[in-house]
Amino acid sequence: MDVGQKLRALVSENLNTKILSFVFALVLYSVVHGSQEAQRSVRLNVVALLPATPNRVLVTTIPEKINVTVRGPKASLDDLNADDLGSVQLDLRTGSDSRVVFEPAMIPVPPGLKVEQIDPPAIDLAWEDVVVRDVPVQVGVVGTPASGYVVKGSPVSEPASVRARGPRSRVAVVQHARADAFDVTGLTAGTYTRPLAVDRPPDRVELDVQSVTAEVEIVREVVERPFTRVPVAVVGHPGAKAQPAEVDVRLVCPSDVARALRSEQIVPRVQVTGGTEHGSDVLPVQLAIDQCEVKVTPPTLVVRW
Repeated sequence: MDVGQKLRALVSENLNTKILSFVFALVLYSVVHGSQEAQRSVRLNVVALLPATPNRVLVTTIPEKINVTVRGPKASLDDLNADDLGSVQLDLRTGSDSRVVFEPAMIPVPPGLKVEQIDPPAIDLAWEDVVVRDVPVQVGVVGTPASGYVVKGSPVSEPASVRARGPRSRVAVVQHARADAFDVTGLTAGTYTRPLAVDRPPDRVELDVQSVTAEVEIVREVVERPFTRVPVAVVGHPGAKAQPAEVDVRLVCPSDVARALRSEQIVPRVQVTGGTEHGSDVLPVQLAIDQCEVKVTPPTLVVRW
């Protein structure tokens, strides 16, 4: 008998008994290894039930998920699904709990398994009263008006203030509600209004409006131009003389008008109306410049004739 025939005889001899033994070995291996202890980590959702009253708020951030380590037979762990364990529910409706501890009893694991560890094991809670406070709206300006024009004053907001609501410590730091900047690029004289969005407030703070209407006034740019020791013209009497004979003049005009003025155009005068040959009077200095505000020092002079 050759080697091949011997091998075939060895394999085929008592074949049924050998197959049955192999099956029993597989079953025994599965039972032994399936019953071995192992551990597995799963992430579970956390659901917090908060107070129904709007005057109490939790300022601690509750984690969306926690890590749970489960120990038990490997076969049972292999079949374990996080969805089967559901979510961990925290009842915080009293609004007074200062600490919550995650207990294994909160997690309904299947029989034969146990919760080995929870991370985090506990959370410290902080609560605050809800307050409401009015804060002013702040509107800035960007851009530059057309040449020779400027923004008059500051933009006006409607409403001028908004109501901030939230935890006391968060609302306390809100000094103003900032709106988008008002773009004045290229604008000439006039009053302009635009709706502007209000920036989002700090976390957990709510504003009663999301936008405001802002108003900006554009006017001609004015500058101040001084003229010193300007001679005063006395009219109405050929021999009349003013004391002092010179005054200081200050003009406030649109910038283009002020730049175009020449000193010979600045002629202050006093008007003598008395008909007598000799006399004196205290008379106002008269000076008018188109589009300008005129201030003369001194404003009156003593005139003798």
